[in-house]
Amino acid sequence: MKESEGKIKESIEYFKNELAGIRGNRPMPKLVEDLAADSYGQKMPIKQLASISIIPPREIQISCWDKQNVQSIAKAIESSNLRVSANIDGNLIRINMPPLSQERREEIIKIVKKESEETKIKIRHIRDEANKKIGSQEEKKEISEDQKFKLKEHVQKNIDSANKEIEAILDKKIKEIEE
Repeated sequence: MKESEGKIKESIEYFKNELAGIRGNRPMPKLVEDLAADSYGQKMPIKQLASISIIPPREIQISCWDKQNVQSIAKAIESSNLRVSANIDGNLIRINMPPLSQERREEIIKIVKKESEETKIKIRHIRDEANKKIGSQEEKKEISEDQKFKLKEHVQKNIDSANKEIEAILDKKIKEIEE
């Protein structure tokens, strides 16, 4: 039971992290911090090469710690799927995030819903694994049939609460995109 609960929590955390990297209508450091830039002969995330800040209402500012990395960070940003250009000013890179068009919002919402569905599928697989383990324990006569039903019921309650949490996270992200 504890193993399946841990796997469910991991799946939900992974889902939250995936959604954090998907653009809403407001700029967020998470959009660029994990983009990989060439630096010192290897790929490194931008968050290890510069500090990232938000300048309201729609600008992300990246302050590079080493001037040699400015061009590679700008290139990484422009080649990403963010569809933005990087403006270089010395050690600073400024990214102006244009407002989302209705068409782009709908695309992003589809992506977010697909991510939530994939997470729900992972959670259903966790439920199936837990139910198989419960069934095998009953066959080995380690638990009674009543205990089996109670355990399966407990697993299902965990799955239902996880699905509700996923839906709440999804609704919050959709509202953020539609702002």
